Amino acid sequence: MKVYAAADLRSEIAYIAYHFHWSHNELLDMDHVQRRAYIQSIADINQLLEGRP
Repeated sequence: MKVYAAADLRSEIAYIAYHFHWSHNELLDMDHVQRRAYIQSIADINQLLEGRP
């Protein structure tokens, strides 16, 4: 299991919560790989909405 900085975890949680409005506990229950996958998906969606490939 990888341990990383609390600031990084807060940043990931804030980013996903802002876009998907999921609770803090739901996001903490996810493992790092799941959170990173959602972050990438959100970034992809944002790029499409902005008209970038």
